[in-house]
Amino acid sequence: MTKITMKEIAEFAGVGKSTVSRYFNGGYVKEETRLRIEAICREYHYQPNSVAKTLKAHHSYQIGVITPSIDSRTSARVLTALDEQLRLSGYTPLLINTNHNQIRELTSLESFSRMNVEGIILLATQITPEHERIIHKLRLPVIVLAQEMAGAVTITLDDYTAGYDIGRKIGTARHRAVCLLGVSENDKAVGRTRKQGILDGLKETGITQVDFLETDFSFAASRQVVRAYLKDHRPDCMICATDNLAMAAFKELHTAGYRIPQDVSLTGFGGYDVCEVLTPSLTTIRFDYEREGRTAAELILEMIAGNPVESVKIGYTFIHGESVIER
Repeated sequence: MTKITMKEIAEFAGVGKSTVSRYFNGGYVKEETRLRIEAICREYHYQPNSVAKTLKAHHSYQIGVITPSIDSRTSARVLTALDEQLRLSGYTPLLINTNHNQIRELTSLESFSRMNVEGIILLATQITPEHERIIHKLRLPVIVLAQEMAGAVTITLDDYTAGYDIGRKIGTARHRAVCLLGVSENDKAVGRTRKQGILDGLKETGITQVDFLETDFSFAASRQVVRAYLKDHRPDCMICATDNLAMAAFKELHTAGYRIPQDVSLTGFGGYDVCEVLTPSLTTIRFDYEREGRTAAELILEMIAGNPVESVKIGYTFIHGESVIER
């Protein structure tokens, strides 16, 4: 009888090669999957190579995860799904919170490279030349989330198209005094790509004059920026780069006596559950952060198994709330 390979076992069982590898090395696999693999091994009299098994037994089943924060709604949703998917596959995530400190982010990449992790997942706020230098020299599988990076496997959100749809929505409602509350262009995804999509969508409907307010991602700082702006300006629409910024703007607009949407329309990005309980409910973009986390776990395991993978772009759902006036 022709000797069967682990790759063929995976194909016959309808699973990835990494799953078969975990089975032979004592890692967790679902009961139904285990039974299928065992049946195939019995049928083909398969015995794993003892030397190879000994080598593979040195797997740590640990993945390094670097995140800019653990208290943001976005990070929490990504990390929860990522953690669950890794643990179902027998892997444990080791988490480092950088608190948006770029130096800590870079040193964490190097620290993980010296530890016994099998791969690294980076939730990046920006990609600098130093990020690229370190990641390209690592001899570990690396996945970058939320930011584009040449030569790396990335999982990104469709920021441009989402921004364009919001811009079109506001433009077709015939707003004229539009303010965009955004973040620094150091953040390529939100600060550049999402912003450009918004501006192009507005331009498509004839709006070319837009006030831009720069803030960070925090609620407190964004409230201060909006409060100062409202002292000398009367916008009829505020487009906010995230739902957290939108909630900050919501608070300041309400405090200043503006009615939403009768006086000022308001939009965000993120699709936080809390935005549904605002009155009026927020018009926003809901990204599938849970899918982003699950996909990151699946791809890093495929990379560890030596299988080719491609970068992924995550889609979105347009949430038509009540915070944009309909004309």
